[in-house]
Amino acid sequence: MISVGEALQIIEGNAVCGDVISIPITEALGYVLAETAISKINMPPFRQSAMDGYAINILPNIDKYILKGEIKAGDSHSYELKPGEAIRIFTGASVPKTANAVVMQEKVNRLDDAKISLQESPIIEQNIRPKGEQCTVGQEVVLPKTYLNPAALSYLVSVGVNEVKVYSKPKVAIVVTGSELIDINTPYQDGKIYESNSILLKSELLKLGIKDITVLKVEDNYEATKKTLQNALSVNDVVLVSGGISVGDYDFVGKALKSLGTKELFYKIKQKPGKPLFFGKNNNSFVFGLPGNPASALTCYYMYVLPLLKKYIGYSDIHLNRKHLSISHDYMVKGIRAQFLKAVVEGKEVTVMHQQSSAMISAFIDANAYIYLPEFSEELKKNDSVEVILF
Repeated sequence: MISVGEALQIIEGNAVCGDVISIPITEALGYVLAETAISKINMPPFRQSAMDGYAINILPNIDKYILKGEIKAGDSHSYELKPGEAIRIFTGASVPKTANAVVMQEKVNRLDDAKISLQESPIIEQNIRPKGEQCTVGQEVVLPKTYLNPAALSYLVSVGVNEVKVYSKPKVAIVVTGSELIDINTPYQDGKIYESNSILLKSELLKLGIKDITVLKVEDNYEATKKTLQNALSVNDVVLVSGGISVGDYDFVGKALKSLGTKELFYKIKQKPGKPLFFGKNNNSFVFGLPGNPASALTCYYMYVLPLLKKYIGYSDIHLNRKHLSISHDYMVKGIRAQFLKAVVEGKEVTVMHQQSSAMISAFIDANAYIYLPEFSEELKKNDSVEVILF
C-alpha cells in the first residue's frame, strides 16, 4: 500500500501525451494545440474603420467637407480623397489610403447629399485600425498547450487558419463488473442494483471531449472477465474497470489482469475513500481498477484518472486546483488514512458534507470540493486552515 503522494508521482511519471494529429479548425473545439499556429494574413488585412461615420482627408482649419460616396464593409474601392473631402463609411470597411481620420457619425452634421460639417476638430488616424494591428502574416498567434475554446477558434479562423495540429484524445473502455448489476431499462429485481457507474464515468469523459467510449459489462466470472479485459486492452488507450478489484471470492479483475501480463504500477492507496485502486499498464494501454462504490470510484477518477487523461489530451496543468480555506465548524477526524471529504466551498470558508459514505454518490450533486486531510490528521477546530481541492 502506498501514500497519496506516491500514487500521484507514479501517475505523473507514466502519463504521456497522445499522438499529434491534424484536424480541420471546425472540428477542433475542446482539443489542445500541439504546434504553434501561424497567421496566414495580416489582421486586420487593411486599414479598417473602427465605427460607423465618415472617413476624411483632413484639411486644417475647416469644418465643412465635400462628400464623395460610400463604402460598406466588404466593398472594394478605389477612392482617393483630396484634402477637404469625405466619404461615408461603416464599421469594418476598408479606409481609403488618402483618408487619415474617421469621424463617428454622432459628431457629424449632414448638410445635404454632398456636404457634411464636423462638430469638433479631427485627430490624425482616429478610429482607424492599422493594417496588421492585431497580428501580421507569419506571426505566431496561438502557442502549444493552448486549450481551443470558442474564442481561440474564432481568432484562428479570422487569421486564415483552417487546420490545426492537436493532441489526439484517447479511446476509452469502461468495463463494469458485477452479477448483481442490472440495466436501468430492466424491471427491478430483489437483490439487484441498478448499474450507475458507467453513466458516471462516461459523463466525466464526455466533459473532457472524449467521445470514443465503449461500455462493456461482465458478470462475476473469471473467464468472462479475462476475455472482456483482453478485448478492451487490445483496442483502447485507457481501460476503466468498475468493481471486482478487491479481494473477495468473486473479485476476478486483479487475477485476470495479471494473467494477461499487465504490469502493476500500484495497488491500494492509504486513503479514504478509494483504498483498493489498481493502476497498471498492458503494452501501450493504461488500466485502472476502480472501486465499485460510486463515490469511491469518482474520487479515484478525479484524483488519478483525470490527470492521466488530461496529460494525454495535452494539458499543461493536469491536476485539480488546490487552495487553503478556513473550515466553518469543528470536525473530528476518524482513522489514520488520508481522507478526501466531500465539501462545499462558500466564499472563504469550506464545510464538510454529512454524507461521506463511499456508497453515496448523491452528495456530489451539491459538493464542489474536497477537503484533503493527510495521514494521521487530528481534530479540526472551526477556522482552522485546511487544504481544499476544487472540482
